[in-house]
Amino acid sequence: MTVIRPAELAEDLGAELLRWLVGQRFFRTKGRAVSSARTLRSSVLIDGDPALVHAMVSVDDGDPYQLLFGVREGEHDTLAHAVIGRLDGRTVYDAPQDPDLMGRLLDLLLERGTVAGLRFEADPSVRPGARPRLIGVEQSNTSLVFGNAILKLYRQPEPGRSRDVDLHRALAGNPHIAAPLGVLTDDRPQEPVVLGFAQRFLPDAVEGWATATASVRDLLAEGDLHADEVGGDFAGEAGRLGAAVAEVHRALAEATGVRRVGQEALAEEADAMHARLDVVLSEVPALAAEEASLRAAFDAVRAITTPVTVHQIHGDLHLGQVLRTTAGWVLIDFEGEPGATPAQRAIPRSPLRDVAGMLRSFDYAAFHLLPGNDDPQDDRQRLTRATEWSDRNRAAFRAGYAEVGEDPDDHAVLLRALELDKAVYEVRYEHNNRPDWLEIPLAAIQRRA
Repeated sequence: MTVIRPAELAEDLGAELLRWLVGQRFFRTKGRAVSSARTLRSSVLIDGDPALVHAMVSVDDGDPYQLLFGVREGEHDTLAHAVIGRLDGRTVYDAPQDPDLMGRLLDLLLERGTVAGLRFEADPSVRPGARPRLIGVEQSNTSLVFGNAILKLYRQPEPGRSRDVDLHRALAGNPHIAAPLGVLTDDRPQEPVVLGFAQRFLPDAVEGWATATASVRDLLAEGDLHADEVGGDFAGEAGRLGAAVAEVHRALAEATGVRRVGQEALAEEADAMHARLDVVLSEVPALAAEEASLRAAFDAVRAITTPVTVHQIHGDLHLGQVLRTTAGWVLIDFEGEPGATPAQRAIPRSPLRDVAGMLRSFDYAAFHLLPGNDDPQDDRQRLTRATEWSDRNRAAFRAGYAEVGEDPDDHAVLLRALELDKAVYEVRYEHNNRPDWLEIPLAAIQRRA
């Protein structure tokens, strides 16, 4: 039997663990060197060979990451892609990649008990199915499908209540969310930490980004046809998505409460936009040419005299956060903006912030496939078609939203500022993570500032 010292595993792996971590989608501090990993809490959930070690690990004394280590004697060909390092003949790897270990983890969830300080809770309706399957799309968390449920493991969980869990419970019964089914909680710290969240699995669901970008590809492949002439026209879906988002906003308002804010709060919002712009300007010189127009758009928010409705919203809405099922659109992942603190995410916001996020996502879907080739005339045509697709679907989304909620176009000044603020955030993100995509938000700012 493998002997495991969980409290020392991260430290023993050392540089091997750091190299693996910085390559993961969920690792947030990309763009700078890291030097150390320190175990804050750890425990053996499953002993033997293979073994499952659960650990909360801090990198350079920052906020902890939730890591699940699989430990096996010797090598295992089917897990070669998941290997983190090797210690004394043992292979240490990313356990979510191992269906056998994850099957046993999910058994613990179904048993609804406490193991090594971790509390497992599941709704009685959860039914185990085939071996658990890891969702292949890279996300900031890790998700496993098993039976009629999907378990999301938060890679950087935060102490206290989970916004994602709380808002899903507040929306229970709404057709535009996946029903909550269970929670995994770490009871060891003074303030419990939600580590995982199980929801109803929607087997017929397709991610919004996939359906939207398929429509764009259809349009660009046709060349001479307009967006409304292509068989894959997305405008009808964009309108239905707008209505679904408005319905979720209405349900959130009813469940969590609404208030109205005036010029003082709007001035504070404008100040925050300027502050975020200051940071990005210091890091991305290419944005300097648009500074004056951006600041003018943000300052226009100060002049709004009509009170603005605020309540709990999704907080990070884009086409990757919605699923199309046979019954309609479903919103997922109510954690809020990744870069915000829990306290910031809890602040009621204008629902127009979600609208702005989705409008930006339509731009990304339209323009991420450009340029096409070295023919300037063909590139111009593709740019024209992509612009047409974006404009058509942005308008359809706003119209669908207006059928259920307040018309976003009635708040054009605030919506424009929020969208530009989002684009400024994207400039910084792309500069640090995907330089090849930097032109997408920069071009959007040039078009709309």
